[in-house]
Amino acid sequence: MKKVKGINKASKKEKFLDIDGHKIRDSFPDLGREEKIGILRTMYRIRHFEFQTEQFIIRGMIHGTCHLYIGEEASATGAIAAIGPKDYITSTHRGHGHCIAKGANLNIMMAELLGKKTGYCKGKGGSMHIADVGAGNLGANGIVGGSIGIATGAALTCKMKKNGRIVICFFGDGAANRGNFHGALNMASIWDLPIIYLCENNVYGMSTPVKEAFNIKRISDRKYAYGIDGITIDGNDVTEVYNTISHYASLCRKGMGPVLVESLTYRYRGHSKSDAQVYRSKEEVKKWMEMDPIKRYAGRLISENLITPEDDKQIEKEVISEIAEADRFAQDSPFPDPADVEEDVYA
Repeated sequence: MKKVKGINKASKKEKFLDIDGHKIRDSFPDLGREEKIGILRTMYRIRHFEFQTEQFIIRGMIHGTCHLYIGEEASATGAIAAIGPKDYITSTHRGHGHCIAKGANLNIMMAELLGKKTGYCKGKGGSMHIADVGAGNLGANGIVGGSIGIATGAALTCKMKKNGRIVICFFGDGAANRGNFHGALNMASIWDLPIIYLCENNVYGMSTPVKEAFNIKRISDRKYAYGIDGITIDGNDVTEVYNTISHYASLCRKGMGPVLVESLTYRYRGHSKSDAQVYRSKEEVKKWMEMDPIKRYAGRLISENLITPEDDKQIEKEVISEIAEADRFAQDSPFPDPADVEEDVYA
């Protein structure tokens, strides 16, 4: 295959252990106390933002479908905390958590969900199409796996411009069975692109169990087909997510990407607001909730004497106040003028 001008193979690939031999450090080695507490605050923001979103759904205030990230907070928070503010991400239809972890303004996010003019996309994108390009969030996408090609193109741009930036491409387990997944990983492998493909495996692709959709032990095993590194990690352990992505982000900046990371996690709510959840038991959900990512991380901070149980409650209380303010801002904001319906439309 002819090489694209300006794209050269890295001189040497470095190989890493898979989950069976992978040792994750118990604490963040490079973060101070306030940064560690900030990670907890981000996870609380995601969860309570989604709680409020759920209330809007119940009250019929959000039109169209909506996919909640409750239970998966550690995956987005840990991964995005491990990269720089100038790095890029692409998101999914379940993208509120990614957007918040990338530093989004909660008021503007909430306004977008309610279709208000003050939203990130002027109320025209809604839940599945939030983007914050200025913060490096290239956007959510209503198509399963729709952002995989976008992320790969962004990584190609980073390499050709030699700007030192990397990309995290978030997608779900269902997207890993789409053709564009394979084409993108093959291209990224050929050109050593600075991209981390982060598959958030939450056990179900809509209502189809992962075990019925894959004939391999781990989705990350597909790394072998493309000659790249990869690993499966506990996506409900924010420390493990952070340390893993931090490690691979460093390699991507050295021209040793791409990487395929499978983050094992679980959504507490249905696939979308119309999901009756008849395919899973209450016992299964309860079992996963016992491994709640926020409780686990708060417990770790308490055990390390970085916060007290009272501090934990205060942080959550402050976040709840932030969400209440976002609620007020969104509801008080105006709807777009119908005369502007053709503005910001591109083909």
